[in-house]
Amino acid sequence: MATKIPVSVLIPAKNEEANLPACLTSLARADEIFVVDSQSRDRSIEIAERYGAKVVQFQFNGHWPKKKNWGLDHLPFRNEWVLIVDCDERIPPALWDEIEQAIRNPDYEGYYLNRRVFFLGQWIRYGGKYPDWNLRLFRHAKGRYENLNTEEIRNTGDNEVHEHVVMAGKVGYLKADMDHIDFRDMYHWLERHNRYSNWEARVYYNLRSGMGEGGTIGANLFGDSVQRKRFLKQIWVHLPFKPTLRFFLAYVLRLGFLDGRAGYIYARLLSQYEYQIGVKLFELQYGGQLNKAATSPDSAALPQPDSAL
Repeated sequence: MATKIPVSVLIPAKNEEANLPACLTSLARADEIFVVDSQSRDRSIEIAERYGAKVVQFQFNGHWPKKKNWGLDHLPFRNEWVLIVDCDERIPPALWDEIEQAIRNPDYEGYYLNRRVFFLGQWIRYGGKYPDWNLRLFRHAKGRYENLNTEEIRNTGDNEVHEHVVMAGKVGYLKADMDHIDFRDMYHWLERHNRYSNWEARVYYNLRSGMGEGGTIGANLFGDSVQRKRFLKQIWVHLPFKPTLRFFLAYVLRLGFLDGRAGYIYARLLSQYEYQIGVKLFELQYGGQLNKAATSPDSAALPQPDSAL
């Protein structure tokens, strides 16, 4: 048997029996695997234990921290390095070779991994989905996910999805890709993005209110990829017709049409996602007025729709 790589893997999970077998198979070279589970009702726990993972239950109380930061704070890792992997992600052999070299002879405190996102059975290479850098490999004492002050919004889930890791130290980039392949059907994609749009609406609301995103990673046009996204989002949130713009950016300017039918469907769904965010932002901005107006005989009291929807 090949020598295990001295890294501890943290996998957040809930009802992931469809994805866990392939995910855990791809992690066979890791010295240690923790599955942080949120009371799964399917066979997730059984599958994780069968593959030798340690299952720890997480009970979200509706406030910070969420699942990954809780795991980073409380799990008894026996390795200095931690690798964060979602259930619908795979670590191919070439990336494992690079991870092994990186942690045995580290030049940085953490490393960004690039994801290939698969949708409807194919790699979405265009439309702005690649490269897709995520800081997933780091010394666990040196990194934590930022808090973007969105916990008061319900139905966003108990896991950090859009939050980024803040590192105490320099970070590098690995060359080999990880794969994002969700074996669940389109219902789950739509359900997941319905929850994500709750979160995004609160971030938009914070930006429009002058509160910023609340995190510790600043906005900088000339910074790293995350800082550039933060800078552009501050502009984006004030633009009109965002659903139409989102489709045009993904399908035309970022060449999503080169991904064929899957690229078109993906761009349409992103446009729909942007519309959901806009509707929920409108609800956040005017929810109190809407409830008050609903009980008022004067229908003119209703606020007017946001032109940005």
